[in-house]
Amino acid sequence: MKLVLASASPRRAALLQQVGIPYQVIESDLRVGARLEGLAPAEAAVGLALQKAQRVADGLQEGVVLGADTIVLHRGEILGKPVDRDDACRMLRRLSGERHLVITGMALVDARTKDCESCFAETRVWMRALEPEMIELYVATGEPMDKAGAYGIQGKAAVFVEKIEGCYFNVVGLPLYQLSLLLSRMGIKPWSGWRESYDRGATADD
Repeated sequence: MKLVLASASPRRAALLQQVGIPYQVIESDLRVGARLEGLAPAEAAVGLALQKAQRVADGLQEGVVLGADTIVLHRGEILGKPVDRDDACRMLRRLSGERHLVITGMALVDARTKDCESCFAETRVWMRALEPEMIELYVATGEPMDKAGAYGIQGKAAVFVEKIEGCYFNVVGLPLYQLSLLLSRMGIKPWSGWRESYDRGATADD
């Protein structure tokens, strides 16, 4: 059964490639404005992930669609993607020297049966105290502009992070361990594509 990623995120795509999970990309046209009202942050992340997956699944005859939504939570406030450079600087000043929570909601929807599975992961992140120059120069790179909380742990902002508690890949945008369990519940073995890679490698060595 094919996996469809309902996201144009290069980071999520890279993580699927890293662990050898075959997939294709069909970006969801869901544009997220205000978060789902009246829900806890984790429930909102799962709800948005499910909406993204369902929007793509509705246009398909078959396949399992993966939707995901990552949020940053600091002192009870959700920090989304910055709207501009000033907003990115504001977020980083807020996170400087503080602990925050990264939550990723994931949902799988079977396009044929409409069956679905969902889960979420949480990771605590401690950020070092950031000097104004560090924030200014980092924002000038443009790296934080498409990332919740205005930083990417897999990029230059790796030097900002003192420590984490929980899944590193969750902070990148796709908690791989939880995803493997979710896929298994939908009858997809995440390691099923490894044999093809092994066979290609064995052939190349002959």
